[in-house]
Amino acid sequence: MRTKLFVLALAATAFLTAPASADKLDDIISSGKLRCAVVLDFPPMGSRDADNNPVGFDVDYCNDLAKALGVEAEIVETPFPERIPALMSGRVDVGVASTSDTLERAKTVGMSIPYFAFEMAVTANDEAGISSFEDMKGKVVGAVAGTFEGIALEAQVNEWGEGEYRPYQTQADVFLALSQGQIDATVSTSTVAQANVKSGKFSGISVAGKAPFDTDYVALFTNREEYGFLNYLNLFVNQQVRTGRYAELYEKYVGGDLPELTVPNVYR
Repeated sequence: MRTKLFVLALAATAFLTAPASADKLDDIISSGKLRCAVVLDFPPMGSRDADNNPVGFDVDYCNDLAKALGVEAEIVETPFPERIPALMSGRVDVGVASTSDTLERAKTVGMSIPYFAFEMAVTANDEAGISSFEDMKGKVVGAVAGTFEGIALEAQVNEWGEGEYRPYQTQADVFLALSQGQIDATVSTSTVAQANVKSGKFSGISVAGKAPFDTDYVALFTNREEYGFLNYLNLFVNQQVRTGRYAELYEKYVGGDLPELTVPNVYR
């Protein structure tokens, strides 16, 4: 009995004196650097300026988060399909990449509360004769593979039972194909639609109305087991809104009415 008690006492002592393991939040602060996955072909959320420097809402959001943590921000250019793989492989610490907070993604990564909300718009080739979402029926359409709007558009084409859906790797690929007439129309966020039409890079395209898809709430994401970091991210988003920084960035990069980040009858 004495031997058994002695062994239990040793185990308890070892447990109490064992150093606490650091989490992702501690690791980032200790390293002095925050590596953010950011999509840089998705203006005005992320793009490059004339000097090839990263700019946009998501870029500034990453910089704000790094500043709050007291570390340096590192923008890691990450195409849409590579956002979660970049985190899982350890290339980045957090995704600030306009990522829809789907239940499927939440099986793999931890999602914060929404930090931005998108409405959807139709952009069409001027020669396709499309002036509304319903006019897309039977046409060749496309969007970025794996995105909220891409998944929704493919499902809509399947429901119509006619036409063709084509997936692309980047927004630039989609709008180039649209401008060249390889596809007749696309659905993207209204911010992206307006930015690409106004850019002058893609001739012969116009915004042709709204798409009747749900509002796309997007979240920051990190490893799902990193509860300390996820709690910090949630509080950071909250602080961005209540200090007015969210409104400031929205006015800077988008303009117009500020989207609500809360869902009616769910949380306020």
